[in-house]
Amino acid sequence: MPAPLSDSARLQAARRLLAFVAAKVELPLSVRLWDGSTVALGAEAAGQGHILVTGPEVLGALLRRPSLDTLFRVYAKGGLEAEGLNLIQLFTLLRQGRKRARPSLGALLRGLPWSAMLPLLTARGPVGQMQHAYGGDEEAKDRARRDDKRLVQFHYDVSNDFYALFLDPEMVYSCAYFQSWETPLEQAQRDKLDLICRKLRLQPGDRFLDIGCGWGALLCHAAQHYGVEAHGVTLSQEQFEFAEHKVAALGLQDRVTIQLEDYRNLEGRWDKIASIGMYEHVGIPGYPAYFRKIRDLLADGGVFLNHGITRRAKGKQRKFGRISGGKRVILKYIFPGSELDHIGHTAQQMEAAGFEVHDVEGLRRHYARTCALWYERLAAQRAEAVALVGEERYRMWLAYLAGVALGFDQGPLRLFQIVATRLAADGTAPLPPTRADLYEERGLHAP
Repeated sequence: MPAPLSDSARLQAARRLLAFVAAKVELPLSVRLWDGSTVALGAEAAGQGHILVTGPEVLGALLRRPSLDTLFRVYAKGGLEAEGLNLIQLFTLLRQGRKRARPSLGALLRGLPWSAMLPLLTARGPVGQMQHAYGGDEEAKDRARRDDKRLVQFHYDVSNDFYALFLDPEMVYSCAYFQSWETPLEQAQRDKLDLICRKLRLQPGDRFLDIGCGWGALLCHAAQHYGVEAHGVTLSQEQFEFAEHKVAALGLQDRVTIQLEDYRNLEGRWDKIASIGMYEHVGIPGYPAYFRKIRDLLADGGVFLNHGITRRAKGKQRKFGRISGGKRVILKYIFPGSELDHIGHTAQQMEAAGFEVHDVEGLRRHYARTCALWYERLAAQRAEAVALVGEERYRMWLAYLAGVALGFDQGPLRLFQIVATRLAADGTAPLPPTRADLYEERGLHAP
């Protein structure tokens, strides 16, 4: 019999643990242990990919705290590796197995002979110590103490060079628009910018405001191809500096201006306003003030487009408000302060703020495709990414993009564009009777 804390004892405990899990979840995968041996998790595991466990401390961490947070941390620290398949494929297989058995990580271990796990429970190492986590209240529920600039900069100020590894050349960090699923990302993002401009019915001379303007792609596209006077605001220092340089390089200083400013401090009126991928940062309790402020900034008869991620609605609002394990991971390590609504409540809040909602378009599958392409592009640039942000943060973002891609493809995530207006004094809205004009060919806007 091996000594209780020897490597052979830990390998024996690991095999027993995996056999116990395999009896509950049928998966076409194998787990390869640190000695090179494998344990199948299902009858169809032969020839499929492996999950590599690099040491007993990985299983020890998962046993001591069986949560998605622990799983994320041990992956980010290199304790787990997908071999023979990418993370999107791995997460898809794991989701399929979970749908059959419906177990949480904790439920998987129910009934486990814990005394036999002592060799693993005592295996410890630095596998769970993260360097990159938000150092504050990641939920940011306290509206009075909420620091939006800090929250935004944690997510966006990783580095412009890092984002450039997986975004398109225009640095568009939001859902692309695919006229076919084979359309290259670069073209799909240009098509998305043009779709937004068409939905806003931008015209030469329009005063156009982009709230949360990112790296300036929409502002420049609208000024170049639609002749508008464009103004953007962002809270990200790195985005601001990049966008200002882009505007100067394109010679658009007379038509495009950008501020490092909170939209709530803006004054004046604009004919058209866009908010693209920004209201996820606001938080649901902040929606009334958010939509009222945008309405106040919009001229009578003006058009507003809100583009953002939502979640599928649930039967009970209390259940909808619960923070899942996956959401907790995103709040803590990737996107602090973010919150996703369901589309019905968002439309309700817009109407309550004085908007008339005209058009709601769901682009869920488009964002699934976008995130999958971002994942592939980042995975292909591993050496460059690690040089920029380190191994841990690179792996964090790989797992994040893979998880979000799957969340849009098979999970609860949604993406909607809502077109609304502030009615003119006579009750009219500056929109045509149909959508036909959105899809007409216009040579001026061809790439």
